[in-house]
Amino acid sequence: MRTPIAYFLMLAGILFAMGTVGVLVNRNALRIFMSVELQLNAVNLTLVSFARMHSDLGGQVLAFFSMVVAAAEVVVGLAIIVSIYRRRRTIDVDAAREMRW
Repeated sequence: MRTPIAYFLMLAGILFAMGTVGVLVNRNALRIFMSVELQLNAVNLTLVSFARMHSDLGGQVLAFFSMVVAAAEVVVGLAIIVSIYRRRRTIDVDAAREMRW
């Protein structure tokens, strides 16, 4: 028995909504960063669900490349957050806006 695709899409929608709320509400850069990653994982779940429904590997390949790009984003994003923390001793997003390079 196969699980209906609606379950996966509902879960992906809930995860994406939680990520969106996290981006809009939080002021902590790490929490915003984790919320964006949650949104990316929701999109990957949707891609894999549709790929499974259509018995096509294209969505799974696209989700794989999305995970590779997300891993590179994590490296760059965390480096920026560490740099801001070393300068300001805080990871508050409002403090980063006041920085002049």
